[in-house]
Amino acid sequence: MITCYLRYVIDPYKLAEFEHYAKLWIPLVNRLGGTHHGYFLPHEGANNIALALFSFPSLAAYEDYRKKMADDAECRAAFAYGEETRCIVSYERSFMRPVF
Repeated sequence: MITCYLRYVIDPYKLAEFEHYAKLWIPLVNRLGGTHHGYFLPHEGANNIALALFSFPSLAAYEDYRKKMADDAECRAAFAYGEETRCIVSYERSFMRPVF
C-alpha cells in the first residue's frame, strides 16, 4: 500500500473555496479506486497550510487512477474549480508506505 501525502499552500482568504474543492475530491478518489483519509485544514498555527492523505494498494494502482482521472468529467471540473478560484497557491506531493 502507498499513501499520497499532499501539502498545500492555500490562500487563507479563500479557505471556503478550498474546503469546497476538498469536498469535491474525496468521493472522486474513492470512486476511482483509492481510499481518501480526508483533508486537514488550518485551525491553529499556520493559516495557509492544508494537507490531504489518500491511499492506493500500490503505486501502479495510483498511476491507473491518474489515467482514469484525466478522462473523468467530474475530475476535470474539480481541477477547473481549483484553477478558477485560485485557492491553491502551490502543492507538493509525496508517497509514503505505512508501517504497522
